[in-house]
Amino acid sequence: MNQRKGFVFTIVATILGFMLAIQFQTIKEPEIQETRDTWEIRGELLNELQTQSKLVKEIRALEESIADYKTDMTSSKEQVLKETLEDLKQEAGLTAVKGPGVVLIIKPVPEAIVLGEEVNNISPELLKRLINELNMYDAEHISVNGQRVINTTVIRDINGQTKIDGYPLTDYPIEIKVIAEDSVKLSDRLKVSESIEEFFIDNLEVNISNQPSEVTIPAYKESITIRHMEPALESEKGGNT
Repeated sequence: MNQRKGFVFTIVATILGFMLAIQFQTIKEPEIQETRDTWEIRGELLNELQTQSKLVKEIRALEESIADYKTDMTSSKEQVLKETLEDLKQEAGLTAVKGPGVVLIIKPVPEAIVLGEEVNNISPELLKRLINELNMYDAEHISVNGQRVINTTVIRDINGQTKIDGYPLTDYPIEIKVIAEDSVKLSDRLKVSESIEEFFIDNLEVNISNQPSEVTIPAYKESITIRHMEPALESEKGGNT
């Protein structure tokens, strides 16, 4: 029984001694820790103050930018509308454009003229096939003898004459201007084009400008007629009610 009490007393004494040691260490360390971290704390505080100052400056700059943006939005609505209208006009072909491109010259084969062979007007089918091929080769703008080609352009035979939007193509040479983002690639692809070779069947040849250069294409000259469109009814303007 005494041995058991002695054993318990030993354990309790050990635990108390361990706790006192920890408490003593905890009391002693702050003095060393505080002395050692003073400059570190000051440095961290300085960094925080600098960061805060930087953030304040950035916030002010953003607020000024927002204020300027709101002012610009208010004052430039008309300008934005004008720019949008100009972009739409350009896409529709209603403005002249300038850019890198190639020039094609269609004319009778010299040998055919020497031999006295008949040279017919360029056929609408052949011209349309060439234009379709140009579009397939990423042509952005096209004109034929100064007539702008747009989505509604009509090429057809009228009384034995090939006409583009009513303008006859009876005289040679016929000049086709093409603007493309990659005019060099366009020129290379045209040189091996099957539609170009088919012109020889009609005693015609197509010469492609050797060096792609800057090309100017005029605006579409006629008024554009919009078909299959009707004004919305009053009940449809406000949506379903």
